[in-house]
Amino acid sequence: MVDNPVSDLDEILWQTWKAMDLPEGYRAEIIEGAIEVSPTGRRRHMVLINRLHDALVAHLAGSDYAVWHDGNVFHQRQCWIPDLFIGPRDPDEFPDEEDLGVDASGVALVVEVVSPGRRNIERDRVRKRREYARAGISVYVIVDDFDEDGAVHVLSAPNPEKATYEDEHRVPYGTEAVIPSGPAKGFAIGEEITRG
Repeated sequence: MVDNPVSDLDEILWQTWKAMDLPEGYRAEIIEGAIEVSPTGRRRHMVLINRLHDALVAHLAGSDYAVWHDGNVFHQRQCWIPDLFIGPRDPDEFPDEEDLGVDASGVALVVEVVSPGRRNIERDRVRKRREYARAGISVYVIVDDFDEDGAVHVLSAPNPEKATYEDEHRVPYGTEAVIPSGPAKGFAIGEEITRG
């Protein structure tokens, strides 16, 4: 993993982010050196996350891992709130330095369900992809209703130095997208999750 020093700008953004008091229904993330405020998802977004959550909980039953949602994930003063992520069942195993969430080093998989709108789509497909790869998160899953008739992207083998994933599979809705590694290995995202 690349260990870049925190810049003065990163520290200013960090302090500003911590001081924010957003109205209910909004969240703020620090993505690639900027604070981004966005509303919580619409009904379709909520349905997809709930289906994924329930299926992943069943898949991980009896393991040392849990499915988390709406939690802060930190890496070098960057802050993300993935729709879902998998990490150790005990979050104290991967705390961040200020107890505001968890450190990315303990996150094995993140899931983002793409929201409508050009900025939202670009955030999940491009900027968060780079951020999660920089942090060395092993698997990034993008559930994307806006990729033609819908597709699931499963990205693995992060290259933190290049901020890319070396392995990517795009699977159209109606076909199963299978997680290749980590605690969710073998988990399939199929029509029972992506159906409209």
